[in-house]
Amino acid sequence: MNVVILVGRLTADPELRTTSGGTSYCRFSVAVDRNFVKSGEERKTDFINCVAWGQQAEFISRYFSKGRRIGVQGSIETGSYTNREGAKVYTTDIRVDRVEFVDSKSESNSSGSSYTGNRTAQNYDQRPSTPEPSYSSGSENDFATTPVDDDLPF
Repeated sequence: MNVVILVGRLTADPELRTTSGGTSYCRFSVAVDRNFVKSGEERKTDFINCVAWGQQAEFISRYFSKGRRIGVQGSIETGSYTNREGAKVYTTDIRVDRVEFVDSKSESNSSGSSYTGNRTAQNYDQRPSTPEPSYSSGSENDFATTPVDDDLPF
């Protein structure tokens, strides 16, 4: 299984490019804070290279910009090439399958914004979108009471 999910900020504006065969792509880097902090140290950040192809690339280059929070789902791809000095260089990229807005455009312009859940998240992937279910009209009567019994199967 090769699945990656990232939430972070773009380090630069994504730039749309086209291969010689006419396929659109864009490369970008996402700054992702680590979850843990050693005592007495500052939080560390990883800068993760991503690549998107086709419609995903066009969407990202059109609607995302430097500093904007982005949610990325994809897979790790590794590769290598020989540079001009003849040394072999190994690469690791996230191949983007899906992206999400994590904040609104106005929140991205202010520092210290936080994730506010599905209220502002908008999905963009290859599947048709379906509306989120609404649970606002529910009540506690919608739940069944489980009898307390020592013979539960777990």
